[in-house]
Amino acid sequence: MSNHAGWPGTIREINDLPLAEKHAIYRTLLPDPVFALFNIDPAGQTSADAPAVKFRCPSGSRAVEISVFDPQETRDPVLHLHMGDTFNYQLVVMMVVVNDIQSPRFDVDVMPDGQPTQLGTRARNIPAEIRAMNFGLGPGQIRPGLRIFRATIPTFETFVSRLGQNLFFIEPLFYHNAIIFERYGFAYSRGLRQMHTIHQEFLPGGKLHAQLDGSTPFRQPDAWRTISGRSWAIHDGVLDHPFTDVQMYKHVNKHAGIQTFPDARW
Repeated sequence: MSNHAGWPGTIREINDLPLAEKHAIYRTLLPDPVFALFNIDPAGQTSADAPAVKFRCPSGSRAVEISVFDPQETRDPVLHLHMGDTFNYQLVVMMVVVNDIQSPRFDVDVMPDGQPTQLGTRARNIPAEIRAMNFGLGPGQIRPGLRIFRATIPTFETFVSRLGQNLFFIEPLFYHNAIIFERYGFAYSRGLRQMHTIHQEFLPGGKLHAQLDGSTPFRQPDAWRTISGRSWAIHDGVLDHPFTDVQMYKHVNKHAGIQTFPDARW
């Protein structure tokens, strides 16, 4: 597959372009609904002339971070995207976050003293996590999402195609991320066997199901029935190891049809 006329083929090559050129290319990644929902100027300015879209894409770097902010709430971005080149120059998404900044915030990302939790991987703000779980969120979520991720997939695939590539990778940070990405058509480059094992062990009679004993708020007996319930239990340590070494990929305009948690509900 050849790249779009005038487009570089990697993030590193885009980052080496003049500022205005690389910002214009990266702005094509931003879905229109984000701007429409929050009345953000797609040209990049808020009503107060503060940058609505912030880029971190220094020359010489193989990564880019893009954040979109609402003028009324600048603590958290409406959209945050962090991606880069792999060592063999394929595209990998390290993080994508979509926040409904008009919804309540749950401080799962910080301890009461203000120290960061790294989304629960370094430390855990248990009271905030309980409130987030009871509100219906999954681990790592500080706010509800906007339910627009599915709509961003075609936009992202167009970007990938213009780079002359036909697939891209993504790294789910939590179990529920992986299940959701399955629904959007992703397959596994690493971790498929682990995902199947997790499903089997959460079923009645399995080792993970046996740990849903109510010993913590995150291990309720019926947690195995839902995506979020399983994800909170895993976040609480039922696996005896972190949820890591899972990587997924998607071919442009193809749905892989993977389903490791059949008929799952949130």
